[in-house]
Amino acid sequence: MTHTTYDAIVVGARCAGAPTAMLLARQGHRVILTDRAVFPSDTVSTHLIHPPGLAALDRWGLLERVTAGGLPEITRYAFDLGPLTFAGSPAGLGFTGSYAPRRTVLDKILVDAAAEAGAEVREGFSVEELVDDGDGTVTGVRGREHAGAQVTEHARVVVGADGAHSFVARTVGAGTYDEIPKLQAGYYTYWDGLGLEQFEAYLRGERAFAGWPTHDGLSLVVCSWPMSEFEANRTEVEAQYLAAIALAPGLAERTAGATRVGRIMGTAVPNHFRTPYGPGWALVGDAGYLKDFITAQGIQDAFQDAELCARALHEALTGQRPYDEAMGIYQEARDWRVREIYGFTADFARLEPPTPEMQQVFGAIAQRQELMDGFARVIAGVTRPSEFFSDPALTGAAA
Repeated sequence: MTHTTYDAIVVGARCAGAPTAMLLARQGHRVILTDRAVFPSDTVSTHLIHPPGLAALDRWGLLERVTAGGLPEITRYAFDLGPLTFAGSPAGLGFTGSYAPRRTVLDKILVDAAAEAGAEVREGFSVEELVDDGDGTVTGVRGREHAGAQVTEHARVVVGADGAHSFVARTVGAGTYDEIPKLQAGYYTYWDGLGLEQFEAYLRGERAFAGWPTHDGLSLVVCSWPMSEFEANRTEVEAQYLAAIALAPGLAERTAGATRVGRIMGTAVPNHFRTPYGPGWALVGDAGYLKDFITAQGIQDAFQDAELCARALHEALTGQRPYDEAMGIYQEARDWRVREIYGFTADFARLEPPTPEMQQVFGAIAQRQELMDGFARVIAGVTRPSEFFSDPALTGAAA
């Protein structure tokens, strides 16, 4: 990597890009952070930050900013599977629960923190091209702010933190592996007066739906159905959304007394890993690794990826390791960290009825509080699935 004006240009300033820029800037690197949006800005999201994500915010000195302003703590995850129900605590890593901030709040805090660290933040900036040296090495970007003139900036590395539909990944042809197609479509909106105090999840046949509290006294409720129904339901999302809630009479009664706030938003995402680096470029967050949102781990994945990526880039930029070696370690660490939960999440997202063996396992979980807590910690990304499901009480139940 040759010396250029900036050490890094980070494309995308949300939960992966802003922390990556912040961490690099805190280590003395010259960084540009760009995003098409102007913050505060909303985006489709589950909102949930489980304890591993809170731990990252705490390490960065941002936790109090995120949890301020009356944001409720979520200390109980309840699961209603129809024939049985159970609830547990997601506590771990020194935290007693989770939080679900609005992205208009969270992303603004992260962008401001990057600026405070010394990153040059360019909001409302659209990257239109990647610049290369003619031999395949990325050396910068071309783009513009709104209707302004096109500008070219050079850097030793361009980091794509621009989400599932990453322009950077697409332009460099980043390879994908371990692909699983889209499994479900999920839609959510906010409710005023619903009064959810904790995480509530329901499974009814091929419908999964859940809710939890967020900012301003609002509750978010998300409903999902299989991708096999996506086309048939795309013109009647509201009707299908309400029909799903009606499958849980208690929740339906509460929503009937609440007021819906805002439009229904939704998405469906593929599941895959992308090779997260190449000559002059890197990927972080959803741009590099994407899985279904049913376990709501996207935000903490982005945070933890940002730390791994920033550490690797720092080592490469300072000459502590060759670029390919440092970034290869990043890829290996990223993949190892999420490999188990990737498969576990996909199994849930298929929205298939539990097998008889899994019914026995869920029955065993519902008998002991420590197992209910353990399952909640798996959903929260605190405990690895293999560690939890190897408990003799569960292996015996599935026998």
